[in-house]
Amino acid sequence: MPPLDAWLSEAEALLAATRRAGFGPAMDRAVSATAGALAAGRPLLVCGNGGSAADAQHIVAELVGRFLRERRALRAICLSGDPAVLTAWSNDHGFDTVFARQVEAHAEPGGVLLALSTSGNSPNVVKALETARARGMATIGLTGEGGGRMAPLCDHLFAVPSASTPAVQQVHLCLYHCFCAGVEAAVADGAA
Repeated sequence: MPPLDAWLSEAEALLAATRRAGFGPAMDRAVSATAGALAAGRPLLVCGNGGSAADAQHIVAELVGRFLRERRALRAICLSGDPAVLTAWSNDHGFDTVFARQVEAHAEPGGVLLALSTSGNSPNVVKALETARARGMATIGLTGEGGGRMAPLCDHLFAVPSASTPAVQQVHLCLYHCFCAGVEAAVADGAA
């Protein structure tokens, strides 16, 4: 196992590279689109697999509950959070469409899908993005280097410049905390 200093140095270097990637304007647009959707009563759907599924639950918890401020609950739904839906649909129809099916159930034009995949190539996440687009939803993607197959399907793409899954996930945490803070502030201040 590498020493802690090596892990922290790698994280520090990737955060600096992410800063240089210039995601600020894209973050502003993603926050604005999401806050506007939530203010209009449209849903934010969030999905991912494995560690990204846990991140999806984390994002939804921050928005339904609270992140930094007291404010009304926000209409955020985690598509990887219901084991009965996940296992029933996957058992009967396959795992590749488990998120797309839920997008069909919850999508509304003007809503937003936030999709996480460190590779950008998870088939069930890609299909969810395709379904969201077909249903008139805005799409946000958090991926690793290059964006993978998700890249052309995302209106707002945050492709962290690394192929290391743990490193990408660490930066995703920073990105989605910024996203949650921005959405929360816009809704709480009535800017959306």
